[in-house]
Order: sequence, then structure tokens, then C-alpha cells
Amino acid sequence: MKISSKDILNFLKTKREISLLFIVSKPQVTSHTIFLLIYATMEKAFASCLLTHLLLHYAMASSAMTHTNITTDQLALLSLKSQIISDPFHFLDESWSPAISVCHWVGVTCGSRHQRVKSLNLSNLALMGSIPRDFGNLTFLATLDLGSNNFHGNLPQEMARLHRLKFLDISFNNFIGEVPSWFGFLHELQVLNLGYNSFTGSIPSSFSNISTLETLNLRSNFIEGQIPKVIGSLINLRELNLRGNKLIGSIPLSLLNASRLESLDISFNSLEGNIPERIGNLHNLNELGIQFNKLTGSIPLSIFNISKIEVIAFTGNSLSGILPNGLCNHLQILKELYLHKNNFHGHMPTSLSNCSELQLLDLSVNDFDGPIHSGIGRLSNLQKLSLKYNHFTGEIPKEISNLIELEGIDLAYNSFSGSLAMEIFNISGLRKISLSFNNLSGTIPSNIGSVLPNIEELYLMGLTYLVGTIPHSISNCSKLTILELSYNQLRKT
Repeated sequence: MKISSKDILNFLKTKREISLLFIVSKPQVTSHTIFLLIYATMEKAFASCLLTHLLLHYAMASSAMTHTNITTDQLALLSLKSQIISDPFHFLDESWSPAISVCHWVGVTCGSRHQRVKSLNLSNLALMGSIPRDFGNLTFLATLDLGSNNFHGNLPQEMARLHRLKFLDISFNNFIGEVPSWFGFLHELQVLNLGYNSFTGSIPSSFSNISTLETLNLRSNFIEGQIPKVIGSLINLRELNLRGNKLIGSIPLSLLNASRLESLDISFNSLEGNIPERIGNLHNLNELGIQFNKLTGSIPLSIFNISKIEVIAFTGNSLSGILPNGLCNHLQILKELYLHKNNFHGHMPTSLSNCSELQLLDLSVNDFDGPIHSGIGRLSNLQKLSLKYNHFTGEIPKEISNLIELEGIDLAYNSFSGSLAMEIFNISGLRKISLSFNNLSGTIPSNIGSVLPNIEELYLMGLTYLVGTIPHSISNCSKLTILELSYNQLRKT
């Protein structure tokens, strides 16, 4: 910066009061002193001008930087658009144009403070394409939802720069490659949903660095290895879904430290060993799914003390033992109980009637025996009852007619005896009835067409003591799609 003599004179003129006062009050001042005074004043002026110049330069640079950043966001999104090879609804074709402010593009939301892209929601648009490296330049992005599209390829490592991300959903796509370990750099992430893709490899231990994580969904991929012990260090985790992968090993005890878990689903894997006894420590559990694995042993009693639980699903394992008599003493809000296809034996617990909110009960394909107690009639909310392929005996209790919400009942392949339960045929909402291969006797109700207006499937096969004729009223069952009446003593009219 140059300061001319004219600038000095103008400056001195503005300071003439100070100078004159100094000279008048000091008559002994020499010309050398005056020169020093002028020099000091000029030096102060120079510093002031320099500071002003720097502030102005900084302001201009900041303005340019802001412009560059929003332009960077725009370029990153245009780079994404260039990788889209199919946009059947033309959302991006019509909206994502440089002529329009990026903050007004479809699916884009900008922050009011920085005017940077903070949210991108392109879910359910049937887009097909891949994610470019430039996508990592959207550094103010807090929410990203690309779910239910046809994106493919690998996730670029540059996405590790999206350190403000709190919500990431790329489920229902065709992404491949190993689950990225760089997710561990996204320290503010609360929701991570990678479900229904083709990710491979193991679950990265770096996930333990995301202490804010509340939802981790890796469902329906090709993930191998064991459930890492570090998952238990995610103290804020509320939902963990690892369903439908290739996980092996046992359920890690450390997982039971995630005491805020409300939903745990590790079904359809190859997990072995016992269900840990301490699983009852997960006292906030609402849903527990460990279906179709290779688990052995009995159900820990502690599970039946989780009072908040609504769904228990252990179908398709090799679990054994009996169900405790106090099964429903603390399960006041249990709605669904799936124990299908295991090795359980013994009687149906009488306390089952205490699960008054139960809507679905599946005890099929086990070794249960004994009678069904009349208390089952107190399950007034029951919609589906499946007891097939067991050794239940005795008569079907008449109280079953109290289950007015029942839509499906399957008692096939047991040893039920007595007359064909007319009470069942009085539940008008039934859509499926299966009583095949029992020791029941009697006739098909003559008014079946009027008492079962919603019936869709009727299985009365292998009832060797079923006699009489097929009633004409069955032709009024207009919704009937399957009728199985073979292997009995029915005769023509």
C-alpha cells in the first residue's frame, strides 16, 4: 500500500488540533522533535490503514469462500446427477438445473444459517446410478436418504468427510463391497440403515466409535463373521437389525450391555450356542427376534421377566425344554409369541391366558402334548392360533368360540378327539380353518355357507370319522379358494 505526500498532508490537517496544542504548550520544541511527531503519527496512520485493508480483504475472501462452498455443493449434486443413468419420473431432469438455486432443487434442503445443503432426500424415486467421489464435498450434510432406489457400486471413501451426518439411509438398493470401516469417522451418526443391499465382509469394529448411534440396520445383506463384541459399547443403541446375513458364532455376552435396546433382530443367520441367561438385562426390549439360527438349550427364564416386550420370536432353531408355568405372569403386553419348529415338549402353560393382549400364538412343529385348557378362551384379542404338528389330545375346548377376533386356526396333525367342534364354525371372521389328521368325528355344519362368510381356506383332510355329505350351502362361501376334504367317510348326496 502506497501513502503519498498529499495523504500525509491531509492526515496532518485532520490532526492539526493535536499538533498545534503540542507545539503551543511546548515552545522549546525543535524542528527535529516536530519531525519525530509527524513520523510517529504517520506510522500510526499506516498501521491503521493496513489493518483496514486486511479486514476488507478478509471480508471479501469470506464472501468468496461462501460462494465457493455453495457452488461446491451444487457441483457435487450435479456430479451425482451425471451418474444417474435412469430417472423415470424426471425429477432430477426438470429440477436440478444450474439456472435454479440449489436450495430449491427437488429433495434438497439448505440450512438457514450457512445456506449450505444440510438434507438430501431422494428416496423412492426409482433412480439408477452410482455415487461419485465428489459427493464427499457435501460437508454440511446432516440427513441423507437414498432409500428404495436402484443405486449400485461401492460407497466412495470420500463420504467419510460427511462428518455432520446424523441420518443415513441407503436401504433397498444394490450397493456392493465390504461394509465401509470409515463409518467409524461419522461420530454424530444416529441412524445407519444399510438394509437390503449386497454388502459383504464383516461388521467393522470401528462402529464402536459411533457412540451416538441409535439405529443400526444391516438387514438382508451378505455379511459374514461374528457379531463383534464392540457392539455392546454402543450405549445409545435402541435398534439392532442383523437379520438375513451369514453371521456365525454365538451371541456375544457384551451385547447385553446395550441396555437401551428396544428392538433386537438377529434372525436368519447361522448363530450357535445358547441364548445368554443375562438377556433379561435388556429390560427395555420391545421386540426380540432370533429366528432360524442353530441355537440350542432352553429359553432363559429372564426373558419372561421383560415386562415391556411385545414380540418374542424363536422359530426355526433347536431349542428344547418346557415352557414355565409362570410364562405370562409378567408379560402383560405380549402380542406375538413364535416358538414354531423347535424341540419343546410338555403341556401348554395354564398361565398363557394371562397374556391377555396376545394376538398371534404359534407353537407348531414341536413335541407339546396334553390338552388345551379352557382358559384359552380368555385370549380375546387372538387373531391367529397355530398348534399343528404336535401331540395335543382331548377335545377342542368350547371356550374357543370366545375368540371373536380369530382369523386363522390350525390344529392339524395332532390327536384331538371328540366331535367336530361346532364352536369353531361360529367365528364369522375366520379365513382359514385346518383340522386335518386328527381323531375328530361328526359332520360338516349344514349352514357353513352363512356362518363362515369370510372363509378362504378349509382343510378337513384325513378325518377318518367325518361322515355325512358336503352341504349345499358351501357354495355360498364366495371367498373360498382351497377346500380339502380327502380321506374321510363323506358320501354323495
